[in-house]
Amino acid sequence: MSLRTPLGRARGLGSAKHGTEHWWAQRLTALALVPLSLWFVIALIANVGADHAAMLAWVGHPVTAVLLVLLAVTTFHHAQLGVQVVIEDYVHTEWLKLASLIAARGAAIVLGLAVVFSVLKIAFGGA
Repeated sequence: MSLRTPLGRARGLGSAKHGTEHWWAQRLTALALVPLSLWFVIALIANVGADHAAMLAWVGHPVTAVLLVLLAVTTFHHAQLGVQVVIEDYVHTEWLKLASLIAARGAAIVLGLAVVFSVLKIAFGGA
């Protein structure tokens, strides 16, 4: 039994004032992923059987390149937001939680930049 008051037990716990922003960001990225993913799947189906040169030309088209960059950035940001929630909810050791959050964000940034760099390299004729 604790002699602390309920306010004393609750102090330092509760909302960090960022939950609503995080929730909205996750919902907006999910909403953006619907048309982007549909476009991507339909475009890939339309290019079934295309050779390497045709695919390079497709990725190099300005509209395709912009949509691919948007898809990559949105996908990795959405994934990072989701993984962050899982880590915050289920990892209870503070140092492991911090390390996991840093690793998740770092992986999302590195992978996202790799995709963006690859698309831009193809789009600007470096492939």
